Amino acid sequence: MFRKLDEKYQNSAIWQFIKFNLVSQSTALLQLILANVLPLLTDSVTTPLPSFLSWLFDPNTLFDGPSKYVINGVVTWGYVLPFFLSNFLANIYGYFMNMKYTFKGKYSKRSLIIYFVVMLVLILFSTWLQGKVTAMLLKTSWAWFARTLAVWAAGFVQFCVLFPLEKFVLFKEKEEDV
Repeated sequence: MFRKLDEKYQNSAIWQFIKFNLVSQSTALLQLILANVLPLLTDSVTTPLPSFLSWLFDPNTLFDGPSKYVINGVVTWGYVLPFFLSNFLANIYGYFMNMKYTFKGKYSKRSLIIYFVVMLVLILFSTWLQGKVTAMLLKTSWAWFARTLAVWAAGFVQFCVLFPLEKFVLFKEKEEDV
């Protein structure tokens, strides 16, 4: 059924939007799994973040009181890595899935470089956003669901940026392909 729909509506923007959503859902699932599993591996990392990232991850904003993720007043990599890695790995998966199945694009170094630059900015913002949302929710009765809600919030921001980027810039159809 999926193949028939794909053949019938292959270059339709609505069909691409639907496929992008399906890929986004699988990307989100992968990111959720990683965001909840990676802390088991990274919680013991006590290396403080470098000073150029310290302003972005202010322990006074993120935590209400002492935290195992703060050493000498600086947030550690143990707190940031699960957000960053889950985001990075899931979005690499999403890039290639969308290139191949959603937009049927061709690999190009230029597109990959643009994607990485945009993703770096998005991941920094999303990592900050996830940390902020998680920190706020850890103080509530939603603490058990904090990381999941944080990933969803970041995923929504990324969705709003990545669909137009991939459709109209990275995997844009050439005039002769239309």
